[in-house]
Amino acid sequence: MDRFQWSNGALVQGEIVVTQQSGIKIYDGSEKTQFEKGLLVLTSHHLLWRDAVRKSSAIALPLESILYAEEVSEGRGKSQKIVLHLLPAKPGKPAGPTMSSVHSYIRLSFKEAGETEFFRCLSEELQRKRWERPVPSAVKEKPKEIRAGIVGIERRIEEKRKETDTTISKAFKDLNKLMDKAKEMVNLSKTITNKIKERQGSITENETVQFKSYLLSLGIDNPVTRETHGSGSNYHKELAKQLAEFLQNQIEENGGMMALTDAYCRINRARGMELLSPDDLVDACKQFENLKCPLRLRSFTSGVMVIELISKGEEQVMHELEELLENQGSLSANDLSKLIGISISLAKSRLLAAEDSSKACRDETVEGLRFYPNKFITAS
Repeated sequence: MDRFQWSNGALVQGEIVVTQQSGIKIYDGSEKTQFEKGLLVLTSHHLLWRDAVRKSSAIALPLESILYAEEVSEGRGKSQKIVLHLLPAKPGKPAGPTMSSVHSYIRLSFKEAGETEFFRCLSEELQRKRWERPVPSAVKEKPKEIRAGIVGIERRIEEKRKETDTTISKAFKDLNKLMDKAKEMVNLSKTITNKIKERQGSITENETVQFKSYLLSLGIDNPVTRETHGSGSNYHKELAKQLAEFLQNQIEENGGMMALTDAYCRINRARGMELLSPDDLVDACKQFENLKCPLRLRSFTSGVMVIELISKGEEQVMHELEELLENQGSLSANDLSKLIGISISLAKSRLLAAEDSSKACRDETVEGLRFYPNKFITAS
């Protein structure tokens, strides 16, 4: 009993009530005490015993003083008990009902049952050791703003405007730095591309193609805009020259043809902040042949528009497709897309063009549309 201390029953900061049970008698070892038929409260930090008659009379046992607990059954007709084995009392402990005891354990007698549930809760709290957790500091309340009428409102608006101006200025400084760095990266990409073309360094053919694909997609360092070249035909002519220079190598690696939608995505990704509208792209591509560029704009009967190399004429494309049909036996748009690395819509347009030129015959079934070599022409 010398581990108990007097208490007013108030909880400390961070302490919570877990469970409670009435009709509890406390034994000091095997000896009876004056603490009978009280209310036993289990908290996260203490065991509190309060007299059922004199509510102000309470004693507390810190959970950290308990070495271990066990449930004891003393036979039929006797109340069940929980035995608490205690650690030695700490020096300087607050005053309690007794200053010394020859026993190192106490017994809690449950006259009104409930010992099993109480023992379970007690065992859980002894394992959790929540009394060791640091107490969270109190949250400081923000000072209330003093309303100062119209003058105060105007002052806050002015402060907000200055804060916004500062934020915008910083953002534009960062953007300018980014654009300068982007130009450096584009120039670096061109230098590396030229070195790759000259076959310098010990890189394989596959690595060469992969590097070129990455580097050519990095960006255009000085994109043609309406601000720099006006808004008339001169703008579209200069834009066409820049597009031809940018797209030529990529279209060569793409089998000589690229869908206009794919070209639109690549160009705008390369132009960065200076985005190009679809109408301006189409108008510029229409200038390819007038400016004698190596590219031209072409529209299939299906409505698909592509940019293709002039050097790779229609007859050559149809001849290559005819050979693929002979070798594969038959092709769907998906098959052709995988074979030559183009989009499915572009592959379908090529097969339809081959059908229009009597190079292929279609077979349309529930499985889809497939094209076969035109045996009616070749057989005759």
